[in-house]
Amino acid sequence: MKRFLFFSLMAIACLTMQAQTKKVRVLAKCDGIYMTPCPEATVDKKTKKKTVVWPDTENNSWHENMGFVNNVPTLTDNIETLFPQISGIDVGKPYSPVVWQLTEENDETVLHCYFRMPADIVTNFWLCSEECAILDKETGTIYQSRRCVPDCYGKVFSFKGKEGTTLDFQIFFPKLPEDTREICIYGVPNWYMRGMDVNLVTSSGNNFLQVKGTFYAFDEMMPIHKAHLVSEAKDYNKDNHKTWAVYNDAHLIKPVKKDTYAIWRTEKATYLAEACEMNWMREYFGRGGNNILIDQSGHQYKCKEVLGYPNNDLFWVEGYSGDCFAIVMVFEPIPLYLENITYIEPEGEPFAMWGANWEGKVLSFNIKELLDNQKLFRYHPRKVVK
Repeated sequence: MKRFLFFSLMAIACLTMQAQTKKVRVLAKCDGIYMTPCPEATVDKKTKKKTVVWPDTENNSWHENMGFVNNVPTLTDNIETLFPQISGIDVGKPYSPVVWQLTEENDETVLHCYFRMPADIVTNFWLCSEECAILDKETGTIYQSRRCVPDCYGKVFSFKGKEGTTLDFQIFFPKLPEDTREICIYGVPNWYMRGMDVNLVTSSGNNFLQVKGTFYAFDEMMPIHKAHLVSEAKDYNKDNHKTWAVYNDAHLIKPVKKDTYAIWRTEKATYLAEACEMNWMREYFGRGGNNILIDQSGHQYKCKEVLGYPNNDLFWVEGYSGDCFAIVMVFEPIPLYLENITYIEPEGEPFAMWGANWEGKVLSFNIKELLDNQKLFRYHPRKVVK
C-alpha cells in the first residue's frame, strides 16, 4: 500500500512539474472580427435544452459522423480580455464571432480555435483533417497538422457545453522555425482559414500581431438625410393621388447610371439603396411591400421598411427635374459570406393615374460591387443656376 501511494505521489509530482514548465509563446492572433452565420436553435420540450445544427462546411457529408465528443477544453480566461474587439457582440444573433490564436508550446505549434457556445448542444460540426496545414511563404515548406483536441480529426462531430462559455479547439502542427515570419493557414473553414495570410510576431515580441485575408465584418450604415414630410396620407387610396403622402428635401446624390444600387450589411438588417431620378418637379414612387432579396440557396430576405417613406404605398416626391436621390429599403439581415444576391421587385397592382407604371424587376448583384457603390450614395446638396 505504501509502495502504491509512493508511486502515485511521484506521478502527480511529475505531472505538476510538466505543467509548471510548459512554455507558451504567442505567435499570432486575430485582431479583427470574423463573423460566422449561426443557425437558429431549436428547444427540446422535455429537457429545455437548446440545439444548433451547424451548417454543412465544405460539403463534408462524406466524412464519418462520430457523434458526440467529450473533454473539449474550455477557455478559462475571459475571451473579451484576450480579444477586446468582440466585446458586446451577442453570440448567435444571427452571427457568432470566431477568434483564434497561434502559439508555440514546447516542441509544437498549436492553433487555438475559440468558439462561444450559442446553445447547449451543437451538432454537425467540423474542425479539420489532414488538409489542414501551415505554409511558410518564404521557404515554401508545408507543415501538416498532426492531431487535434478533442479527438475529432477528419470527422464530423457533436458536442455539449454551457451556453455562452468559450470552448478551445486545438490543432497541433510541427514546431515552426524561429525565423518564420509570413505564413498561410489552410483547412479550418469554420474559422475562415482557406488560405489566410498571417504575419508572425518575432521572438522578441516587437512586431505588432497582424492578420491578413478575408475579413468578415458588419458595415457601418451611412447617415441618410431624411426627407421632409409635406403632407401625410389621408384615407390612403392607391386610385386617388390626392390621398398620397407628399415629401420633399430627399437624400440627394450625384447623378449615377440607371439601376445603381448599394448595400450595407449590419447585425440587425440589410440596407439596399436605390438611385432614383426625378423626371418632373413632382413625381410618384412606391417601394417595399413584397420586395425580397434571395440568395443562391433560395433563401428569401423580406423587406421590413423603407427609410423615411411608406412601405409599399404610393407617395409623391417634390424636387427639381434632374434630381437624383436615394430610396433605402430595409431587409432582413443576410449572411456576410454571401458573394451574390438577387433583388426581386414584384409588379405592383394597377392603379388609376396618368402614366401609371409599377413594373417588376429582377436584378442580380455581386455584393462586392454593391459595397463599392456605397460612396456613390453620399448626400450631395442640389446646385441650381438660374
